[in-house]
Formats: sequence, structure tokens, C-alpha cells
Amino acid sequence: MNLTDNKKQMLDLAEKLGMPASEFSDNLDLLRLNEIHIIDMLPEMLLMIRSVIAEETFTYTRKPVNDATRGLLFSFQNILSHSLNNHVYQYSDNSLHARPHIRITPFHLESEVVFPKGLAITQITILIELDFLKSFIGKDREAFRYLFNDEKTFLIDEFMSPEMADLVTEIAGTSVSGTLSEAYYKVKALELLYLLFKNLSKRQHVKYQSLRGDEIIALYHVRDAISSSLDNPLTQEELVKISGMNVLKLRKLFMQIFGKGMYEYGQYLRMQEAARLMQEKNLSVSETGYQLGFTNLSYFGRLFEQHFGMKPKKWSAQHRQKDI
Repeated sequence: MNLTDNKKQMLDLAEKLGMPASEFSDNLDLLRLNEIHIIDMLPEMLLMIRSVIAEETFTYTRKPVNDATRGLLFSFQNILSHSLNNHVYQYSDNSLHARPHIRITPFHLESEVVFPKGLAITQITILIELDFLKSFIGKDREAFRYLFNDEKTFLIDEFMSPEMADLVTEIAGTSVSGTLSEAYYKVKALELLYLLFKNLSKRQHVKYQSLRGDEIIALYHVRDAISSSLDNPLTQEELVKISGMNVLKLRKLFMQIFGKGMYEYGQYLRMQEAARLMQEKNLSVSETGYQLGFTNLSYFGRLFEQHFGMKPKKWSAQHRQKDI
């Protein structure tokens, strides 16, 4: 499919979902739409698979979806940095908060969509009708009751597990057409949702409350601040100042969106970055620990083992061996 056809598909879908093309059609010239594939199985679900690279950073506002009245939007994103000259892809050193993740929003939530310059985004978006989703989850849907409350505006942001990231790559890299193609994509979409709900079931129980748009923006500012200071973690007082909230509200709402406390979230990112530095940059354990601001390497080793199930030296040896 050529670039013109890709952009037409994108604009047609936007119109279908209540997003006028006039809102962002000019910005599409900044997007290199390597691939886009839309599988329309509404009213149950719609699947969009796209691979894009932005020539310049731009944003647009996604309006509430009008095609279905009660539903959720799941956006699975693998995000890599990209060299436009030599076609090299890797996780971006400067975009640690842009790791593979899933964002869940209700249809009625207006949200800002960002395309950062030079990042290759492989995205699978699933729009799914609530009653169909409830039927899929079955008797366990009570555990996810917060997702089905039409009266609340919420947003869930979850890190993508390795299994989900591999499945996103598989789906995006497979082109299926003809007989049973719709069945194939439906099964794969439900497999992704199964892996996601398995992850969500491990979240600490919190009482979900409705969020305002300014609160969501503030919480992402806090998230980005944590992600950008892994070598010198910010204090709770500094994060409270960034948020403009009191500490109790910040803790509660951060946990509600991201499923982890602020300290736990930062330590998770530090350990993910430690693994990347050892595997991709070939840094030693001590070099990695010091680069991430650890003055006590024994503590760094214990923390790494808690996250990955083995000491960093052993983990590094195994993963470097796999790359040889």
C-alpha cells in the first residue's frame, strides 16, 4: 500500500471515529506512515495497526469517539528511537518514559496524542464495546469493575510485558488477508487483551475516582520528571511541587493511573535502564550502578535481583551471550 493510501485510511478512520480530518490532516505530512491496517469488526471491536515515524514532533487532540456509545480504547505502543539516515532502531536514551506501554481510556475521554520526532512507533489500537469486553472477561469482570463505570473519567497506563511487546511485533509484522483474516486479527486482539488483563490483575487495589483533564496532565508531568532523572531521583517534595497537588492526592492518583507508587515506578525504570545499559552499551555492573546514581553497589545488586530474579553480573553474562 502506498503512502497516499495509508494517509487516506488514517483520515477515513479519523472521520469515522468523530475526529475531523481538518483537525490534523496537515500534520500527517510530518508522519512517515510505513504501514497502516484497519480491521473493522464494529460494533464489537475495531483494530488499527500502524507503524509511523514523525519527521517533526507534533500533537493533536483526540476527540471523544462517537461511533460507539459505550466502550474502551486500548493503545499498545512499542516505541523505538530511529536514525533516519542509517535505519537503526533502538530504545531512546532520551525518552525513557516512552518505553513500550499500554494506555486505556474510555471513548468519551478527550486526550492529547503526541508523535515525538525520530521515534518509530509500532501501535496497535483496539476499540472495544463494553458488553463484548465484559463477555470476554467472563466471571472475573468484577475485579475490573473500575473499567466499566460510565460515570467516571479515568486513564490507565501500564508497562508492556515482554510477551505483549513480542505479540505486538508479531501482529504488526504479519499481513493476513482473504479467508478467515478477520478471525485471525480478532483472536490476536483478544490474546493481547488477555495478557494485559493478567497484568492488571496484579495491581494493588485502589478506589478509583474520576479524573479531570488538568489532573491527568499534571500526573504525566510528574511521570516524565521521574523518567528524566533516573541518575538523581527527585524527592517527594519536588514531585509534589511539580504536580501542584497535595502529597496524599498525588500518591493516590499516581497509583491509580500507573499502578505503582512514585518511588516504585522510578526504581522500576532504573532497573530497566540498568538492563539496557549492560546489554546494549556493554557497561559493567559497577559502571551501570554508578551511572544510575547508586553509591552502594550492593544495594544496586539486591534491587536488580528483586526485579530480574538474578544478580546483575549473571544477568549481564547471560544476555550478552545471547547476542553473540
